[in-house]
Amino acid sequence: MAEDREFNLPEFDESSIAAVHLLQGVVYDDEGRIWELVLSHQTRLDSYFGRIGLRLVVNLPEGFAFLRQLEESELDHVRGYDQLPKLFHKKRLSYDATLVCVLLREELRRFEEEVDNGRCVIATDELFEQWKSFFPAAQDEVKSKRQLDAALKSLEELKFIREFTKEPQEWELRRILKARVPVAALEKLGDDLKSAFEGRSS
Repeated sequence: MAEDREFNLPEFDESSIAAVHLLQGVVYDDEGRIWELVLSHQTRLDSYFGRIGLRLVVNLPEGFAFLRQLEESELDHVRGYDQLPKLFHKKRLSYDATLVCVLLREELRRFEEEVDNGRCVIATDELFEQWKSFFPAAQDEVKSKRQLDAALKSLEELKFIREFTKEPQEWELRRILKARVPVAALEKLGDDLKSAFEGRSS
């Protein structure tokens, strides 16, 4: 058995704190020190993540930052980067999670048209009324509610939403939804969901 070589940690750099949080998911401007570290070390983070084929996206007006995989077209002109394996793989959301995304994104769009600022919040009961219309009328409501709860949980893990109140349960819609589900994609998603719904009903 080979002996482990001696390993010395490099001098600590607080930009590493921001880097780890970004690798874990979206960072929002209400996360205090983490957000400040992202902004103050943005140049260093750009360089670090660029070396492994990732791009740091910082949306100051909306107050969030996240990492995305560089597209092949962005790597074509830089020799060697095409050899990098992908760190992030696009995860296809389930029908249920996609449906909730579309409903919430549309809710956020309406909110922004009517309100200048503030938090966009929706109650689970209100969302459930919209949700039910995409399922056969005869489907058991308890089962439908479980499906909705599971979909909301998956979106909460992605930091697309966060629980705002427990009783009654309400959810705050996070603005990363705008980046992940732009308005241009809503119509296509709606068509895809309609096709899936018709397939389920037949």
